[in-house]
Amino acid sequence: MAVRTNLDMDVLRTFVTGFELGSFARAADRLGRSQSAVSTQLRKLEEQIGQPLVQKSGRGLALTTAGEGLLSYAKRLLELNDEAVDTIRGSGLEGWVRLGLPQDFADTFLPAVLGLFSRAHPNVRVEVQVDRSVPLVEKTIKGDLDMALVWGDGSAPHAQRLADLSISWIGRPDWGGLQSLGQEPLPLVAFEPPCSFRTAGIAALDEAGIPWRLVFTTPSLSGLWAAVEAGLGITLRTTINMPKTLAALDPVATGLPALPAIPLALHRAEAQPHAAVKRLTDIVLEAIDEEIRYSHAGSLPS
Repeated sequence: MAVRTNLDMDVLRTFVTGFELGSFARAADRLGRSQSAVSTQLRKLEEQIGQPLVQKSGRGLALTTAGEGLLSYAKRLLELNDEAVDTIRGSGLEGWVRLGLPQDFADTFLPAVLGLFSRAHPNVRVEVQVDRSVPLVEKTIKGDLDMALVWGDGSAPHAQRLADLSISWIGRPDWGGLQSLGQEPLPLVAFEPPCSFRTAGIAALDEAGIPWRLVFTTPSLSGLWAAVEAGLGITLRTTINMPKTLAALDPVATGLPALPAIPLALHRAEAQPHAAVKRLTDIVLEAIDEEIRYSHAGSLPS
């Protein structure tokens, strides 16, 4: 009977992290190891597989065909490993967690996070409120929510600034830019105030001396996207979960002003939350990290 090769989870995690972050140097920093230790792990993995997994590509590295296949399996193995550990460790975790999220993350981000958490901690009840950032912060400060992910500077008590994300002008790919408007003011689609995106956009237009008018206001993100898809005007948002029918508009090509970044912050009701809140917080932070890196919408603190 042939002896089976047992892949090392620690080595697989380094392999996956390296390609998720775009370099093994970054993986070394993230995992708290030296670059030489990471290189040794990669060589060990190639020896176990019996094939090269990476190859030179310009100044960087790219996956070989074998590497691409292993990366897919490695992600699944690590997910099962982490779920097993979390489930056994947290089998006695109980309680109630109240989570607030902006609409940007509700459709794609929320099901994955809650699915992972509920499988590992079936005795914890989770209540989710999807709303705009200002009411979410207010509810967290009052204690009506245990934690909330919000757009803003994170200046409230027990707030943690997670990332600075790029704000984009967003419209239909065929939008002709300011020159297509002639003497007409720029048609804007925006949330009802208060809204950090709306405030940033109007300030940038006013500073550039570009006339504008609000053609559509809504409290709903789906309503915002629908209005832009219909060609009523352009809007401001990050590119996270932007509809594929829309595009981030190039300020130089369209004549629009540059926009600032917007912070993404996590607010907590308590400085030292109970175990269930802390565990869900950890899962949310991991998922946010992956969501931002996947969308290339901004930068995470180093």
